[in-house]
Amino acid sequence: MIPAISLAYENAETDIMKRRPRNPFHDKLVNGRLIGVSYAQIGMIQATAGFFSYFVIMAENGFLTKSLFFCRERWDSKAINDYQDSYSQEWTYTNRKTLEYTCHTAFFISIVIVQWADLIICKTRRLSLIQQGMKNHVLTFGLFFETALACFLSYTPGMDKGLKMYPIKFHWWLPPMPFAVLIIVYDECRRYRIRHYPGGFTERETYY
Repeated sequence: MIPAISLAYENAETDIMKRRPRNPFHDKLVNGRLIGVSYAQIGMIQATAGFFSYFVIMAENGFLTKSLFFCRERWDSKAINDYQDSYSQEWTYTNRKTLEYTCHTAFFISIVIVQWADLIICKTRRLSLIQQGMKNHVLTFGLFFETALACFLSYTPGMDKGLKMYPIKFHWWLPPMPFAVLIIVYDECRRYRIRHYPGGFTERETYY
């Protein structure tokens, strides 16, 4: 909530007075274009980042992606303590569930990381982030706060008992990073086309 609230402290875009006001009958606060950009475009990148991190950790521990499909029944069986991974290493029920929950934690961390980018791109609707700057200190605090909270949930002893969250290795924070960069670059390109091609396809379909 803190990162979301921080957007209320964002300075207005410098060209705000040059834009036509919203049409209250047609330009709703939430519309199809906003939903399309948020879920069908940015949201898909975020989901991909989470699944990518999940599969990276599984592969690093011996379970290649193709071996994870249609294995739920045997994976969850407490009676099977010699489950073999892609390299014929045997896993007990407890060990593979620990790995699974570690992957869940990494998925959560991945969403936090791509949300960094999501929060930053929400600063403006038309202007580049370079033009807008990073003067919103409440937003900066929000970025640090959500990261600190993610670390607290992941690394605090006892979280594995209640929330099933396990500490992850430092390099497991890295797989979602390129997706966060992709989100920023993608949205910068979208806003560039909106500014330079007013009334064009990009503005008609993605400007909200």
